[in-house]
Parts: sequence; C-alpha cells; structure tokens
Amino acid sequence: MLFLYNDISDAFTVVDGEATAMNVLLTAAYAFPLEGDGNTLEQSMVGDRNTGSRVNTQTLTVVLKKMDAATNAQFNLLASGYPQAVVVDRNGNYIALGLDDGIDFTIVASSGGAKSDGNLYTLTGVSTTKDLAPLLDAATITAFEAVVV
Repeated sequence: MLFLYNDISDAFTVVDGEATAMNVLLTAAYAFPLEGDGNTLEQSMVGDRNTGSRVNTQTLTVVLKKMDAATNAQFNLLASGYPQAVVVDRNGNYIALGLDDGIDFTIVASSGGAKSDGNLYTLTGVSTTKDLAPLLDAATITAFEAVVV
C-alpha cells in the first residue's frame, strides 16, 4: 500500500530509526493499493569522509493499475507539490519517505495497445535525506491509519 500526504514539517518524531509519534497536523493521507512485482523501494546512502556528511537517496517506483479522471487530478497536484509518503512493504513494515524535502515524482500514464497491455500509472519518486527511512512503530501506525481518507 502507498499512502501520500502533503508536506508537513516534522511529520513524525523519529528516534533511532523508528517513527514513534505522528504530528497532529497530518490530518489526511491518500491510499493507493499496490499489486504485483513492479513496486520497489531502494535506498542508497553515500557517506563522505572528507566532509563527515552523508546523503540517502530514496527511489520509489510503483505501478497503479487504474486510470481515471480523479486520479489524474490528484497526480497533477502531486507532481507540482512536495508530497511525502508512507509505503507498506511485503513484510508489513510502514516506511516513511521524503521527510526532509518531500518527494519529486515523475508520473507516466500509459494505455497499452494490445489486450494484455495495461492502462496504468507508473510513479517514480526520488527524495534525498540524511538517514535511512524510519519505520513506524505500532502506535504510530494506528494513529496514521486513522487519517487515511
């Protein structure tokens, strides 16, 4: 499952790689079901010994199988904003993405020509942050799921 929401400063309180609380200003998240094997999250952290810094690039690729006018309108806003996300992996982990500066999305809407081709969206989101993405703890998952519309 992919959840998208508008950029919020300090959307989660993060302690030692775990999101332990949610900002009360996060009041709406939009759910998009993920199916199949075309959905991936990759995090690539690179450290620099010379500067003592590091950057983690988060790349999320998802395929959404239903195209409609309402989703087109949402994705028009998504591409021009600074969205953040929570994605649920196959192990049931809720992973918060884009917490520092939001996520830059490329959205491809494609309609295939053959009967077996899909009519779908492919979203590729890239964000950079200092740390690996935090996982939400059980209480934070409960609080987050309460704001899903």
